[in-house]
Amino acid sequence: ETSVDFVAIMSTRYILSLFTCLLALTAISSSNAAPNGRVVGGADAAVGQFPHQVSLQRSDGSHTCGASIISETFIVTAAHCVVVGEGIEPYPPRFYQVRVGSIQRTIGGQLLKLKRIIVNKAYGDFHNDIALLELEKPLVFTKNIQPIELAEEEVPSGENVIISGWGRLSTNGPIPHRLQWNTLKALNAQECNEAIEMGYDSVICLAHNPDHGTCFGDSGGPATYKGKLVGLASFVYGGCGTTNPDGYAKVAYLREWIRANTGV
Repeated sequence: ETSVDFVAIMSTRYILSLFTCLLALTAISSSNAAPNGRVVGGADAAVGQFPHQVSLQRSDGSHTCGASIISETFIVTAAHCVVVGEGIEPYPPRFYQVRVGSIQRTIGGQLLKLKRIIVNKAYGDFHNDIALLELEKPLVFTKNIQPIELAEEEVPSGENVIISGWGRLSTNGPIPHRLQWNTLKALNAQECNEAIEMGYDSVICLAHNPDHGTCFGDSGGPATYKGKLVGLASFVYGGCGTTNPDGYAKVAYLREWIRANTGV
């Protein structure tokens, strides 16, 4: 089994190209970028530690991306997890399912089908990398299935931010069955720009030591600060677990778009 998600890798300081996710979501192609995915250098999550965490899967059950519950009917993930090619049109909802309420990506919790996928129309070149997944049936919340509050404010530089996901343990490493998590450090826009020239309003950069961070399979997954969702895994620069910070879509910047499309 292989993960078909990608936290897109930028191989130079410039944004090059996004990966093209094929119709069956079974292959990835690119020109100058490379795929990437799990939480590198992380630890096993405990049952109930991340009740908002979602595994976005192909209809055959293979894990594709991470995501987060934000209400009884809506889940949020990265746009690049669900769009056709480099555009903004999503694949049909029937191509996907989500597993909620489990720290195992293949068993436990509940499997649910999607009714609709909404992609931010301003998505492109790693900006506004967000999509909403509307469920066919509302969730019933339990201790292991809970929504996460959305951040309204910036994360101060140097603060600890928690990430979680089922991405690869290294660029070409294995894919964990159990949810992983790690702690990274928030950078402000100036620090992000100095590090990887991605100091944009729509991006939050998270710094880490070598052999830590995000990787293949983590895309769309949560970054949290003080119990609120502050970011969605979007890209890495140069590979998984390098000394470069990882890029996340900034929830505070996208907050009004989420509210306008979900009422949340």
